[in-house]
Amino acid sequence: MDIHLVQGDITEQRVDAIVNAANTSLLGGGGVDGAIHRKGGPEILAECRQLRASTYGKGLPTGQAVATTAGRLPARWVIHTVGPVHSATEDRSALLASCFRESLRVADELGAHSVAFPAISTGVYHWPINDAARIAVRTVRETPASVRDVRFVLFDANAYAAFERAVGASDSSDR
Repeated sequence: MDIHLVQGDITEQRVDAIVNAANTSLLGGGGVDGAIHRKGGPEILAECRQLRASTYGKGLPTGQAVATTAGRLPARWVIHTVGPVHSATEDRSALLASCFRESLRVADELGAHSVAFPAISTGVYHWPINDAARIAVRTVRETPASVRDVRFVLFDANAYAAFERAVGASDSSDR
């Protein structure tokens, strides 16, 4: 699996699947979630509402993942995952790692070969970017998957630099 870093807008990535840092309601929100719903159009929201009416009546649990159409995005699917809110008193890193593992599992079930991830939980959920990058890169590298191309699409230079350090640290630990 190849890992690439991109600074930019995840909604512009031409990949099989875009991962959405969703909230439990699956009905849109701010940040990455809001951008994906706005650019993807009403088709994504319609499928999310169907999921809420059937399988996820109480919402998507933290650390889990589920797919919908990508609507008008240049991808085939959106994989929605709910990241944990960072806590200074409770270690929730396993839940954050689960977001990446479960998203790759769903990507495999879909037959996706390329996946774009945002920096899950680093926005309004306040996860420190360096720690989030370390968890994301390590988890993706350690998760067996048929996905060939993983892109971390980072919104700003600070996030890009954190993921660049995490990839470099992961590369050197593989030797």
